[in-house]
Amino acid sequence: MAPRRIRTRVPLALGAAAVLLSGCASPSTGSDTDDPTKPVTLKFWHGWSAPGEVKAIDENIARFEKLHPNIDVVSTGNVSDETVNQALRAGGDDAPDVVTSFTTNNVGQYCSSGMWVDLDPFMKKTGVDKTKVFPKTLLDYTRYEGVQCATPLLADAFGMYYNKDAFAAAGISRPPRTMSELKATAVELTRKSEDGSLERAGFMPNFQLYQNSPDRMFAQWGPEYFDDEGRAKLADEPRTEDFFTTMRDLTEAQGGHDALERLRARFGDEMSSQNGFLTGRLAMHLDGEWRGLMLDEAGADFDWGVAPLPVPDDQADTYGRGYLTGTVAGIAHSSRHQNAAWELVKYLTVDTEPVVRFANAIHNVPSTFEALSSPDLDADPAFRTFIDIARNPHSQAVPPSDNGGQYITSFKDFAQSVEAGRTKDLHRALKELDEQIDADNLQSES
Repeated sequence: MAPRRIRTRVPLALGAAAVLLSGCASPSTGSDTDDPTKPVTLKFWHGWSAPGEVKAIDENIARFEKLHPNIDVVSTGNVSDETVNQALRAGGDDAPDVVTSFTTNNVGQYCSSGMWVDLDPFMKKTGVDKTKVFPKTLLDYTRYEGVQCATPLLADAFGMYYNKDAFAAAGISRPPRTMSELKATAVELTRKSEDGSLERAGFMPNFQLYQNSPDRMFAQWGPEYFDDEGRAKLADEPRTEDFFTTMRDLTEAQGGHDALERLRARFGDEMSSQNGFLTGRLAMHLDGEWRGLMLDEAGADFDWGVAPLPVPDDQADTYGRGYLTGTVAGIAHSSRHQNAAWELVKYLTVDTEPVVRFANAIHNVPSTFEALSSPDLDADPAFRTFIDIARNPHSQAVPPSDNGGQYITSFKDFAQSVEAGRTKDLHRALKELDEQIDADNLQSES
């Protein structure tokens, strides 16, 4: 994955998108009103901007146009969710026909607002059985309350990079698989300077570090955020307190939150040559599949490997799981060429060859069963680890909501307060968090 792309996806695009998607969309033109065999021009807006990414998507589009000579695709890259949403609200001839988003947390808004059309009629019409094409976790983050308004267009899986040289020097034969093993291994790999400050952390659980968003690490517990009626249940979910207790114990075992924060302050930007893992100040590190390519390009001066992030001791049988997210594609409600648009969406997200080609080109995880099993997929062992994580039935994405994942922002703020020691009564504070999430959800529905 190229650096620009992950910087785009990391922040949850909430405020502007919530305003832009409020209210109802104008009626969709539907799946039975245009003839996909007639000459047509489609406007395709996407977020990729790095040269290699743009080249890869353009090559797929060129192959699509060769298969569909009546369809001309005008592709525009480096387009943000906010820009797409503004265009869809305005409608008209300048609006796109096919759109993508790096922010799966916004899918609930896209579906509930009607800005992205329901794709189920198109799938049924063209014989696509989505449950046989896409893994369940990926389907879960592309639909909301029965509306399948998006399809997965490659995925991101998160695992644990580890410094093999540091492991060998410490006499550690394999990466940890459970949280108790993670704690013991992290302590063994932690190094201090003569003045007592941390020189290297075995594993830094701090929620403000790079990709360490708490929902990504919490996925290893397989939590449920909401009950059957849609009410927040983090206080009643026993795995929540176990998660925070485990993270606190891991922190304290390596010198405490303040010591780890002082070490983190010495790291450079995530995408720079001063990245904490690249410079050897982290022995183990949570990250996505794109990091391996970046380590190779940066010429890392140590041997490294990849493994799934450890799981709670009482869920050892789920080892191999991880957090999943990804790019999603959909059709604009205002498009007058929705059948032709579906042909493009289907080609990019359902057909095995273009999915595999794109995955290999930008080093992302394929998003269909057939592509995940394709012999043409990149055989790099590190990349294959992320393929296995994506295929693991216990891997998890956060559930969608109609307010752009505001509850994840609330959970992140809460988690940072807990790790900084500002939360004294964890269970009571979780009850208050549930109340806040429910209030935010009610407000978004009104």
